[in-house]
Amino acid sequence: MPVLDGSDLEAHVGFTILLTTVTADNWPHLAMLSVGEVVAIDPREVRLALWPTSTAAANTGREGKVTLACVHNGVAYSIRAHASRIGETVGEAALVVFEAHIEEVFEDVAPYAVLEHGVRYRLTDETATLERWKYVIAHLKTALL
Repeated sequence: MPVLDGSDLEAHVGFTILLTTVTADNWPHLAMLSVGEVVAIDPREVRLALWPTSTAAANTGREGKVTLACVHNGVAYSIRAHASRIGETVGEAALVVFEAHIEEVFEDVAPYAVLEHGVRYRLTDETATLERWKYVIAHLKTALL
């Protein structure tokens, strides 16, 4: 999926990846990630950068099972993966990095409807956010943690 290859981040502002994890008391937990926090390394591996104090990071570190979901080109995708912590980024964008090995990918389309988009957002400080994203994506791609 080219939108997750870490290039042309400016063109993908607003694209949201939903991350579902499981809490310690077995409830689903939903987090919203941007293209500045997820990069596809290859068709079977994705790296995630999560805020270290977030519920999503705690759940991912404890359980290791995640589901990523998004809508792209009219198709709803659901991606099951096993994730493990591989380090963290440094500096202003100090995030916990997980490597997720994809187990299954599900595509969902309906013959009677066209998905136009999933969850979308607008950045309040696009310049600063894009700078942080570029830094994080560079670290995710090279795993220089």
